[in-house]
Amino acid sequence: MKNSLLLYLAASTSAAVTPRDPSTSESTDFTALSLFWDYGRSPPVYPSPKGVGTSEGWADAYKAAASMVAKMTNEEKANITTGATHPNNGCAGWAPPVERVGFPGMCMQGSGSGLRPTELVTSYAAPISIAASWNDDLAFRTGFHRGLEYEAKGVNVALEPVCGPVGRIAENGRNWEGYGSDPYLAGQMNYQTIKGIQNRGTVSACVKHFIAYEQETNRFPIGHNESVSSNVDDQTMHELYLWPFMDAMKAESGSVMCSYNRINNSYACQNSKTMNGLLKTELGFEGFVISDWEALHAGYEAADAGLDMVMPSSGGFWGTNLSLAVTNGSFSQERLDDMATRIVAVWNKFGSIPNPGHGDPPTVDWSLPHNHTNAMSHASQDTVFQGALEGHVLVKNVNNALPLKNPTVLSLYGYDAIPPAVVDPASGVKWLFGYESINSSETVAQLYISGYWSNGTNIWPNGPRAGYEGTLITGGGSSTSNPPWIVSPYAAFAQQAREDLTMLSWNFKDQDPGVMGGSDACIVFINEFASEGFDRSGLADPWSDELVRNVASKCDNTMVVIHNAGIRVVDAWIDHPNITAVILAHLPGQEAGKTLVDLMYGKTSPSGRLPYTIPKKESDFGHLLEPTHADGSSQYHTQANFTEGVYIDYKHFIKNNIAPRYEFGYGLTYSSFTYSNMEITHRDDIVPSFVDAYKGTVETANSKDNATSDDTTGERLPWGGAAPLWDNVAEVTMEVANVGEMAAAEVVQLYVGIPGAPEKQLRGYKKKMLDVGQKVQLQFQLTRRDLSVWNSKKQGWDLQRGTYKIYLGRSVLDIPLEGRLEVR
Repeated sequence: MKNSLLLYLAASTSAAVTPRDPSTSESTDFTALSLFWDYGRSPPVYPSPKGVGTSEGWADAYKAAASMVAKMTNEEKANITTGATHPNNGCAGWAPPVERVGFPGMCMQGSGSGLRPTELVTSYAAPISIAASWNDDLAFRTGFHRGLEYEAKGVNVALEPVCGPVGRIAENGRNWEGYGSDPYLAGQMNYQTIKGIQNRGTVSACVKHFIAYEQETNRFPIGHNESVSSNVDDQTMHELYLWPFMDAMKAESGSVMCSYNRINNSYACQNSKTMNGLLKTELGFEGFVISDWEALHAGYEAADAGLDMVMPSSGGFWGTNLSLAVTNGSFSQERLDDMATRIVAVWNKFGSIPNPGHGDPPTVDWSLPHNHTNAMSHASQDTVFQGALEGHVLVKNVNNALPLKNPTVLSLYGYDAIPPAVVDPASGVKWLFGYESINSSETVAQLYISGYWSNGTNIWPNGPRAGYEGTLITGGGSSTSNPPWIVSPYAAFAQQAREDLTMLSWNFKDQDPGVMGGSDACIVFINEFASEGFDRSGLADPWSDELVRNVASKCDNTMVVIHNAGIRVVDAWIDHPNITAVILAHLPGQEAGKTLVDLMYGKTSPSGRLPYTIPKKESDFGHLLEPTHADGSSQYHTQANFTEGVYIDYKHFIKNNIAPRYEFGYGLTYSSFTYSNMEITHRDDIVPSFVDAYKGTVETANSKDNATSDDTTGERLPWGGAAPLWDNVAEVTMEVANVGEMAAAEVVQLYVGIPGAPEKQLRGYKKKMLDVGQKVQLQFQLTRRDLSVWNSKKQGWDLQRGTYKIYLGRSVLDIPLEGRLEVR
């Protein structure tokens, strides 16, 4: 457990008030504590920028929105900003209608694993699996097909994808909801997913959680305890936590969800620096900002800070109180108009669904009769299958133990091989929040879910470590999925055994099972659970580790399959001489079994790569292992100090010279590849330069007039920020060849060593399927942003003079090709 420190950051240099040190008080003075902690630490940015629709594709939506909003009363404008419950649909969030002007309301629903909580929808591979695929096209296609399901259910706003957390804390209960522990990978995956969801122009994405939301513990204020504060310096904010949101804004996500935590002691949903400054000004965001559920802690002050919509209700803060605040002069008419206009503009831009929520029945009691709307389609099934397939990462394969070679007898072990006994909408909270695999009663499951509202402190460190009740296909919480079916590992192996006339023996119950002599292989199925609401209490389930050791002690060809919702340490047994193969299967959704069989029987080669680092021991993460907990020094204001800067995950390991068990980007296939002929070219005019993040201009070392390549009007930056940041300034080419004996996909990864920055940072990747003997050339484009560092003093991005190291590799540590790029 980390201790909180009373640490002032560079971003917190001027205090609005200067009270006496509250720690000297004989009794607790909560007003003084609030004054001491809550003011002057996050820079104020006012007023909130007005959405004007100047960017291409948004002008018509804004024009129509302005016309509609002009017909509304102030009470109606305030009403559409304030969430409510609709009696006839099950939308997780509902923006009320203004029927007399033609606005039917808006339905918010879904997760990165599929629509929930509802029926007749697909359970997709979770984002952590898509991240492990390293396949941009797959991310786009999964987003596209989920978009079709949202449309079929009448959902206006898809509550996905996830840019944060980005994996700062290894035990974070929600890391599986995002796309790995690197901002570049997360940014690319979010960009493609958003483009997919919004491709038809019928559904808006809602990227979340903005920003620096890196733990579940103490995420909510309770009593006098405030939410944990993520204390982040300006450079780290831009180079790590804001980075993937830049890509999300480049994709023009219609909405952004602010998070539960505080940032530099100001709540995310009333933080003017992050919403008005970073998002709406620097990144040119023209959609609307929506609160996470129950994340509003202020009235019109939050609206002034940039919040446009609150969910699921305002707790009395907003609604008629906003219009009243306009009447009494404490809140501006212009800001209320802007909030309503932004919301209606997104509704106009994305399809204007006439009957929002029409396919999503109320979920108060699923046992009651109701109409069914089937959102699934045959057209999506190949993508669903591929998402599950490519998320598997083969990390050990001794002497080509895999693929299986016409086995006569297979012995199967472990609780994860079979589906949960109950997957039923009428069953209660376990179905609702993805706890079907957890060995608990509905009452105990409700206790876990209560961690949502009690910061996880009533659970940590005693939450469920693994799902002993069956195959884990997804994590727990609001980003879970509701499967229409589950193809379990056992079901798929049984089908294959039926085709091959293979004998199966199995024991899915005991921790120390007997092993049938003469088995060709013993396969152990285990999992590692994680959930919203509380953080994990470790990175390996001890009961499962003992099961693996027991089987391995009796079987000389033991293989382990782990469905893992995040990082899983394996050193309790990984070096056992009888363990020949290990697959990290992540969270594959409804197609868990068939995809696994296809891989283990060699019908296709594994192609997944780790989107995070697996250490040899948990302590290798140092202070980045556990969340920050309240303690005696925190004075009701828990402080999570991000003193490591950008050095999380593999950057932490490289900086501290710690050898991991399996490094970021690692993964095996059934083939072999060679890399050759690396060439680096750059634009003739690539020279040291500075891009002003707020003016959009680029100043170069040899520029007399400091001309800009930005196409803005001077009033508004484009979506994603200053246009020069997105200019391609260099190209790297190479050739990769399949020299093995099986067709397989290779993931070539490009890392850059920027002067004065981490030794290696991911800045490109390409996944390519190659037949045996095939050789292809791959091209990587490097943008100005890819090679720049944030200048806090000048508030922009510096492309520095110096030597930039370029690495092409199979992982962050396996680097066959190196080169240099000179900026002079």
